[in-house]
Amino acid sequence: MTRIAIVGGGLGGLTLARVLHTRGIASTVHELDAAPTARDQGGTLDLHEESGQRALAEAGLIEQFRAVAREEGEALRILDRDGVVRFEEGAEASGGTRPEVDRGALKRILVESLPDGVVRWGSKVTAVSAGRLTLGTGEIVEADLVVGADGAWSKVRPLLSEAVPGYSGLSFVEAHLSDVDEKHPAAAALVGPGSMFALADGLGLIAQRNGGGRIRVYAALRTQDPAEIVDLADRGRLLDVFAGFHPGLRALVGESDGPLIPRPIHALPVGHRWARVPGVTLLGDAAHVMSPFAGEGANLAMLDATELALALAGHDDVESALTAYETALFPRAEEAARDSADNLESCFRPDAPRAMVEQMLAHAAHH
Repeated sequence: MTRIAIVGGGLGGLTLARVLHTRGIASTVHELDAAPTARDQGGTLDLHEESGQRALAEAGLIEQFRAVAREEGEALRILDRDGVVRFEEGAEASGGTRPEVDRGALKRILVESLPDGVVRWGSKVTAVSAGRLTLGTGEIVEADLVVGADGAWSKVRPLLSEAVPGYSGLSFVEAHLSDVDEKHPAAAALVGPGSMFALADGLGLIAQRNGGGRIRVYAALRTQDPAEIVDLADRGRLLDVFAGFHPGLRALVGESDGPLIPRPIHALPVGHRWARVPGVTLLGDAAHVMSPFAGEGANLAMLDATELALALAGHDDVESALTAYETALFPRAEEAARDSADNLESCFRPDAPRAMVEQMLAHAAHH
């Protein structure tokens, strides 16, 4: 039996374990978090038919997903700095092919689908080599295959590549609004049931409706040094930066609950790849972390996981499976990473939101 150790219990690592389990292949997931809900799981995701939804179908979990998905979350609005709607598309425009789901709900479905003991919560990996993990307890875990599903700052990636994520030049400051229909009706009406982008002069206020009456807001701005964003995670300073935006848009930050969270955006080089190293591979952000402006991060992580699991199930030896998996992975990830980098530039051009509006109008006309 092949011993498979997965480092990282995010959506990619959990999907890999689940699809392997449905094919009768055992694995163990080592996750630093002490429990599935140990920290905020992030915002909402639109799961694409060809990637995230395909992964859930292969995992036998599509019905569970549909029970918590929100088709109305596919709606999109693009505004200028004055709050004028420059583009609007209802959820029906995509035909229900990309419904939204909260990350926490999706993670719960995956965790609950795995037998007890598959995920080792609170398992800190301190060192990795081909065929071996060292845990914080001093325990040594031997494996025939080590999979790095451990995100942007992967401990597994250095076994394969010297690449490290570079700062994109853009940072987010994250804010939250709760019980919006009752407490913040103007914000709820402005954002609508899905996502809203308000863009101008290299700045952006991006908001997305989450389940449970919540809105998650990302104030986006360019900084030379990612450390600068820490000082801007202050309401007064951040509102000064967005002084030229409509008061209703600024209220998304000004009325938000709790502390603001700085989030510098990093990315691996477009086209990141590595030479085959026996017994080790990567998936998701560990392989191809990119900015969120292609909407592909979680979708690709889940698709990577599925393709890897199917390759392992369909080949007689691990190395043949890894060769097949990586051969398909590299061009797929490169295309998404290029789209992500291009879209970031389009969103934050001086004439924004023109480029994003033109892109969406062209996409709507094509479909």
